[in-house]
Amino acid sequence: MARPFDIAVLIGRFQPFHNAHAALLVQALESADRVIVILGSAHAARSAKNPFTWEERAAMMTTALNEVTQARVSFQPIRDYYDDRRWGDAVTAAVQKQTKRGARVALVGYLKDASSHYLQRFPGWAFVATPQFGEIDATALRQIYFESEDWAATQALLSGLAPASVVHYLKGWARLPCYTQLRGEHLSIEENKKIWGVGPFITVDAVVTASEHVLLVERGRSPGKGLWAVPGGFLEPRERVLQGAIRELREETGFALLPSSLEGALKAAVVFDHPDRSLRGRTITHAHWFDLGSCRLPEVMGADDAAQAKWVPIAELAGMESQFFEDHFNMLDHFLHLDTDR
Repeated sequence: MARPFDIAVLIGRFQPFHNAHAALLVQALESADRVIVILGSAHAARSAKNPFTWEERAAMMTTALNEVTQARVSFQPIRDYYDDRRWGDAVTAAVQKQTKRGARVALVGYLKDASSHYLQRFPGWAFVATPQFGEIDATALRQIYFESEDWAATQALLSGLAPASVVHYLKGWARLPCYTQLRGEHLSIEENKKIWGVGPFITVDAVVTASEHVLLVERGRSPGKGLWAVPGGFLEPRERVLQGAIRELREETGFALLPSSLEGALKAAVVFDHPDRSLRGRTITHAHWFDLGSCRLPEVMGADDAAQAKWVPIAELAGMESQFFEDHFNMLDHFLHLDTDR
């Protein structure tokens, strides 16, 4: 069968893979000899929004294919950069590694809303637009999956929304220990939204480096309980953002350096405002980088929202990506230029 393209690219998080995704995959297979599926939000910690690893999502999609089509589909994980240019460059590079010069490449997708803007970042590829396939949304599937009290009811609801093999996969996955933790996180986030809304919220963060180490805290509460983060929290009504960052640093780590000394160590301040950076709603943070230079590492101790505070060698951060809360790894990467090429 002659197909109009050599390669079809399909981009998504697929959390989880459902019937509308399956329709896109069918369109991609009909459009090209080979399909490259870009699995977004890879290498990050599990969360209520991104519960499945990229390997698990690849397995889900593979179960929905027969042996012939399985051989025509490959998967490429791409991390979240929260930077459209870097992300687009990473996707392009990943596809180029798997294609020959002069290959006819098509991007298959559905222009849903503003969240689909990424589909317009690849002018060198032909765009194959697909119609909407029913009223299916991965967010609604996760709500069903995490909020239902009865698996029989959950299975009945999911059966009309996802391939049978994926529903079976999800049933088995729900027996894993991480399901209970993520279900609790999901319920907690939804309850907080009822109380506080979905923002915008303003937060402040403190990236503190000294002697090739960075100060991290282990989150003591949901969401992200047990994950590493930089010290930070919500800005108080009468604070400047720098004051708030220093206050949160002292509250969560017991950091004893005088505010004036910290202000003198301020290297940079950056606003991180990607709409999807936080599970709790639209959260805009002002991150401050304080570099103390070569010195004895100050004593720290976890307090307030932090289960513990710890100085971590900067050289070890690249290997800890899957242990960080939300976009805090990307925040560190922005300031410290971590080696993420792996």
